[in-house]
Amino acid sequence: GFHSLRLGNTVGIHEVLLSTGTETITLKHEAYDRMLFAQGALRAAEYLVGKRAGFYNMDTMLGGKE
Repeated sequence: GFHSLRLGNTVGIHEVLLSTGTETITLKHEAYDRMLFAQGALRAAEYLVGKRAGFYNMDTMLGGKE
């Protein structure tokens, strides 16, 4: 299942848990400054300048096939 929590003044903690009955693997990302998210939004906006209308995703923005 999935769940989401927004607590206190946390800027961003993202955690993925892969779990079985006997073990858990955790991947965690912590953002300490909202500027990180702003930089990503600006990079995406710059990528879209001059592009034709359509659907784009992170793969295309980072150099994958369009």
